[in-house]
Amino acid sequence: MNKEEIRIKNVIVHILDSTIGMPVLSDTELEYGSEVAEFLKEHIARISSGDDAKECRFYKEESEVYHLLNAYADEDFVSVSKDIATQLYEIMNSNIDIPAADLMVVRFKEGEDEYLALLKMNYKSLYTHRTMATEDGEGNSNEIIRHKSILPSESQRLTEAAIIRLQDLTLWVIEKKYEVNGEKTNYFSFLFLKCSAHLSHKSKLSIVSRAVESVQKEGYDETERFEKQMRAKSIIQEEIEEKGGFVVEELAERIFEEQPELKVAFQDKMEKYDMVKEEIQPQSENTVRKYQSQHLYTDTGIEIKIPMEQYKNPRSVEFITNPDGTISVLIKNIEHLEAKL
Repeated sequence: MNKEEIRIKNVIVHILDSTIGMPVLSDTELEYGSEVAEFLKEHIARISSGDDAKECRFYKEESEVYHLLNAYADEDFVSVSKDIATQLYEIMNSNIDIPAADLMVVRFKEGEDEYLALLKMNYKSLYTHRTMATEDGEGNSNEIIRHKSILPSESQRLTEAAIIRLQDLTLWVIEKKYEVNGEKTNYFSFLFLKCSAHLSHKSKLSIVSRAVESVQKEGYDETERFEKQMRAKSIIQEEIEEKGGFVVEELAERIFEEQPELKVAFQDKMEKYDMVKEEIQPQSENTVRKYQSQHLYTDTGIEIKIPMEQYKNPRSVEFITNPDGTISVLIKNIEHLEAKL
């Protein structure tokens, strides 16, 4: 979503602090100004344009949130938000590892579509000052106190949130696992929203990278594996930079073009995730940043970071396999060398 095209229509805030034993639900909408609107639009745009969001579908028979939204009308905004907040609080109150938060429910429009955002603003602790009157009332006493209910800033990523398109109740979810009944669980989708999720682009890219690395580890000796892994990373970076992403099947053709048996092994791994023909198109710079450089670590403790454009330029760097099987890295044509403390 384009932040500038998001139009906020209704906002309400509910306090879900499990340490006080009950939710503090608002009976009225929030009166917000331009600063709060910008704050909300920034978070909504960050969720919708990032690679952590998973597209989900409600379990229609089981999800109370689905039934509330399926019957939603604009005049029900406050009451529906309170019901949603109450359900979330009951889950939080039963599982102490789930952090306390404010739940901001936002109705907004982007383009021709209407949406509802559920933004769980987990508290963080920061220090601030407080001014108290002295005991004699003649002056002021300034103190430093720890405030335990600070909301995330605009630049911070939320760990749990959902954006729901009201026309068809398609939803996009970001979440973090917390311990529920002794087991790490995606409680936000599994217990609260009760929806099934597809993998995010970030997760898909990670699965492909791990599968390539695993197949190469099994198929090559140590010296060959080093070269093949660097080449594979370079190919993934090229596909993302030039095409915006790749189809898994076509990527396998490039990486394993000379080793058909390894391509089969890689596709077998992808079959387990039903991803052989999957198209992966990461949107976030953070997701693809690690593919923009080659990171090398030697057994002697040396670390080398080579920008991908320099790695591809034979005039800048060369990898030499020595007769004894060791590898030398030759960095060439350096005009200026600087040491930093």
